[in-house]
This record gives sequence, structure tokens and C-alpha cells, in this order.
Amino acid sequence: MIPILSWKDFTGDPEAFSEALGEACRETGFFLLADHPIPSNLVANVFSAADDFFALPQEEKAKLSISLNPHNRGWAQMGSESLDDTSGQVDRKEAFNVGFDLSPDDPRVKAGEPFRGVNVWPELDGFRDTMLAYYNAVHALSVRLHEAVATDLDLPTGFFAPHFTEPMATLRILAYPPASGEEGEIGAGAHTDYGSVTLLMTDGEGGLQVKPRGGDWTDVPHVPGAFVVNIGDCLMRWTNDIYVSTPHRVLPPKARRRSIAFFLDPNPDSIVQALPGTGAAKYPPITGADYLRSRLDATYKPAPVPGAKT
Repeated sequence: MIPILSWKDFTGDPEAFSEALGEACRETGFFLLADHPIPSNLVANVFSAADDFFALPQEEKAKLSISLNPHNRGWAQMGSESLDDTSGQVDRKEAFNVGFDLSPDDPRVKAGEPFRGVNVWPELDGFRDTMLAYYNAVHALSVRLHEAVATDLDLPTGFFAPHFTEPMATLRILAYPPASGEEGEIGAGAHTDYGSVTLLMTDGEGGLQVKPRGGDWTDVPHVPGAFVVNIGDCLMRWTNDIYVSTPHRVLPPKARRRSIAFFLDPNPDSIVQALPGTGAAKYPPITGADYLRSRLDATYKPAPVPGAKT
């Protein structure tokens, strides 16, 4: 059972909200977040802009290929990812990544620091402004959500805020084609997310499943307008395994499926180590950048990029 939390409780009864969040994070690692402050028209605009991008010719999208970008930005073509690295299945989806927005003359960009590059953009009117407006809004919501995490773990309310000032957060728009009927195909292979939390908005088309510990694959229900929120491996590591990062997957949908994922990773130089009060550390300290790079390197598989130089 995946619980439904209301953002109204975050502001009206924060203790109860934190308790419910903590229970969900310890049990399934997933919950639905309803009544949140992200405007519905902004969500609709992101879906519309995503449709415009994915409708572009292959050769136009290839110019923005993520394989040409060392900072995890740009277009991931169909067949370029394998989230379940144990099955040999190749994900049947395409995606586009937007990172923390920096200017080309930012000293960190010039220095080539990890995950400190510029975003790449298609030549579509309004695309950049729409994506950045959504990125900023959900970034702010995600940081506020960590106030409830801190309360649940008996930490100061603002404990996590300094770790997410300029995060390695990624906004990812995704498109899954309808199932082809071929045996063994998968939309997105079974995996856990890499970061702290993920906020996912879907278009209502089914396919997302979660596998709680000791349980079987279960469909994630759709609540119109609600985010699907899940704990990532980074926060599981940070909490010394008090919170659980739960495997999930996307089955090939019956009809075309679209989703908008926001993955919140910490600042590159944040040290991820066992939080105070969580007992003897099960993992050595690691920077946010080193941890994310280790996970991404295991995900991307070489794939030809039509029209792009390699």
C-alpha cells in the first residue's frame, strides 16, 4: 500500500506530516504527495513542451545527445540506457535532461567541474523558460520536503538546506512508446534512483510498478495532480539505511506514456555520511559528485547517435 500525503498537512500539522512521511520512507520508500503548490498549468506546459521536443526529427535531437555531454544534460535516445544492469534488457524510452542552470562564464563551468556544465536547448519557442520555471518550482518544493525528513530524524529543521543550494538536480522529461508486443521488452528496467528524493509527475498512463521489500511487483496508483515521491539511494545511504530506496520499473505501456521526473541530488561537494543519531556508519563518506558519477557510469550503454559526431 502506497500512502497518500497531503501538502496541506505539511503547513497545517507538520508533526503529523513528518510522522507519516517517516513511516512511508521506512516501509515502502514511496508515497503520493497531493495538494502541493506546483501550478497545474505549469505542469501542463511542461508536458506540452515535452511533446514538441520528442516530435522533432531524430537528427535535430541528436545534436543535443547526452552522449556528447559530460554533465548529464541533453537527449537520451531510445535504447541508450539499461537501468536494470543485471537482466540485459535495454530500456524502451527516450528522455531529455535539464540540470542546474549556469551561464557559460560561470567559474565552475570554465573550470570543468563535475556536473557543472551549461544546459543544452532545442530551438523551440518557450521550451527553456518552461523547463526552468518548473525546475525551480519543484527544486524549492523538494528542499521544503527535506524539512519533514529532518523533523522525522530528530535533526534541526534546516539541516539539509545547505546541501541543496546549487544541487546536481536533474529535470527529466520522458516518453515511452506503446508496447510493441515483443517478448522481454521493458519501458524502464528495475532500478532504484540515485539521489535523495524523486518527484515524478505522470500523464495517468499505467506502467509504473514498485517492489516493496518482501513483496511482489505492485502497480503505483494514479492520483490526478499528485506527485509520486520516492527515496533514492543517496538518502538511504545518508540515513544509514533507516530509509529504504525501493526498486521500481516501468512496463511497456498500452498507449504512449509521458512523465516528468525531478531527481534531487545534493551539491557536488556535499559530504554524504551517516547522519547524527543513526548509529555506526555502514558506508564511508563520499561527495555527492563522486557518488552520482559512480551510478551514472553503470547506467549508460554505448549506442549510435544518428547524425552526431562521436
